[in-house]
Amino acid sequence: MNELNPRTVVAAPSGKTAIPLDAVILTVRTVEFALVIISGMIASSVLMPPTVESGPVYSRIVFVAAVAFAVLAETVGSYDIEAQFSLRQAWQRVATAWVTTTLFLVTLGFLLKASDQVSREWAFGWFMTGGALLLSSRLAMTIWVRRLKRQGIFNQRVAIFGAGPQGARLANYILTTDKLTITLVGFYDDRLDGRVPTSHHGIPVHGNLTALMAAIRGGGIDQVIVALPWSAEARLQAVVGRLALTPVRIRLAPDLASFVFARRPVVLLGDMPVMTLFERPISGVDAWVKAAEDRVLAVLSLAVLGLPMLLIALAIRLDSPGPVFFRQAREGFNNRPFRVYKFRTMYHNRAQDTEIVQASRRDSRVTRVGALLRRTSLDELPQLMNVLGGDMSVVGPRPHAASTRAGGRLFSDVLSSYAARHKVKPGITGWAQVCGWRGQTDTEEKLIKRFEHDLYYIENWSIWFDFYVLCRTVVAVILPRNAF
Repeated sequence: MNELNPRTVVAAPSGKTAIPLDAVILTVRTVEFALVIISGMIASSVLMPPTVESGPVYSRIVFVAAVAFAVLAETVGSYDIEAQFSLRQAWQRVATAWVTTTLFLVTLGFLLKASDQVSREWAFGWFMTGGALLLSSRLAMTIWVRRLKRQGIFNQRVAIFGAGPQGARLANYILTTDKLTITLVGFYDDRLDGRVPTSHHGIPVHGNLTALMAAIRGGGIDQVIVALPWSAEARLQAVVGRLALTPVRIRLAPDLASFVFARRPVVLLGDMPVMTLFERPISGVDAWVKAAEDRVLAVLSLAVLGLPMLLIALAIRLDSPGPVFFRQAREGFNNRPFRVYKFRTMYHNRAQDTEIVQASRRDSRVTRVGALLRRTSLDELPQLMNVLGGDMSVVGPRPHAASTRAGGRLFSDVLSSYAARHKVKPGITGWAQVCGWRGQTDTEEKLIKRFEHDLYYIENWSIWFDFYVLCRTVVAVILPRNAF
């Protein structure tokens, strides 16, 4: 039902001049192409000495970069409809395209052995100037497009044929979905003998199919959505047959039962439309990027934290007898069991491997060194080895033991969909943890909040989101809450 179609020229309500959305997107493309060139000119005029005679070289580089950025921005979805209304998505995609353009130029210069002909000061200045201009421009354009949308400039005038429960649900969906550019002008139905109400959600039922045809002929409707039960095949064909004679778009609403999955995307399987109920998260190229991110961060972290980890191991051995590391069974990606590594924080003869009881404040099982490690989350550092082994990610939902309880009930009993956390690899740190939902889950509400944050992370993953969580993690370690 998403009407944000860049090829649709619509009439705006209240006599306002309609602006086709594709014209707005073309404007955004043109402005950003020009900004790449302008930023190169600014960098040249400010950072290059006036005696430099290699102006044509820099001009060619800037032009190639502008073309590369235009192609990459299109590829990563910078000009998709949702990126025109969501500043977060817009900035993320524009930044990705600009960084990728820079890496492309660096690689091209290396392969052509031409990098020594370019001033590094100019290149860095251009990168910063171009990025600043692109992000500032997209901010202004997003504000402008949102304002036009609020004014109804892009709205199609839509009539719903069928004022029964199916039409009512369709209207409710349209009215409660902000991303749609639709103005509902009313319902139409042939059953005006009391079988259907006179209005739904404040939208009136204007008349029968003949009245709808007259409204279309009068130029007051741009699109009709037929909301009749699919089982009423003969009636459905008769209505569509008459509407097909009019010059407006005709669409068929989902059957009544299909509204359960109304927000799921429809794709073509050959020539047959099918509904995508669930996508595999972090798949394809994203999975490769996530895996590379995990390995690089794990290796760098072990290189930096190797000595502190040795000192922690020594402190553990001096503080209490027993092994340095604690291994425990956890459930990972696709509910596969694995052994998680942690620094031992409890007395070795009191730690539990089954029927886990979460640590509580002033827990007698926790050692003196263990208490410090838990408050600072340093006991999680050995999980970097789990990351290198492929069982975990640096960022993701925290792994829990299968027997862990919330409010006396198993996690899986509290939430029937709890296993949805296992659609991705568990992480050393996660969105729920940096938002304060860490530590003991002594109530079901705490578990639900943690679960909601984990699902949000899974559905909105990006490499930038991961780095944001890592930055928040540093703050959480410095100012710990709810960890004991």
